[in-house]
Amino acid sequence: MDIIKAVEADYLKKDAAKLMIGDYVKVHFKVIEGTRERIQVFEGTVIAMHGEGAKETFTVRRVSYGVGVERVFPVHSPKVAKVELVRHGKVRRAKLYYLRNRVGKAAKVVEKI
Repeated sequence: MDIIKAVEADYLKKDAAKLMIGDYVKVHFKVIEGTRERIQVFEGTVIAMHGEGAKETFTVRRVSYGVGVERVFPVHSPKVAKVELVRHGKVRRAKLYYLRNRVGKAAKVVEKI
């Protein structure tokens, strides 16, 4: 078990963002199209976090053209170039799946002051 933890410790990003549930973030994700590579920005609210260590992921949700879009990102992936924190959200739940059923202003998370 110690060998697994040692390998995971080498793999983990030291500069990984300290994300919280309800935060509004911009995730800069490397996309490979053929031989070219570009960075695509996905902006939204963090609604869930799963796992720990090298297997840690977070789910970001946004509404694009009236359709809810959710994307799961690994925290320590080399494809995640950068995670920008736009604002902290004030929430009292570990998972914000209830936002899926809300529309308009009701789907917003209040900013933490």
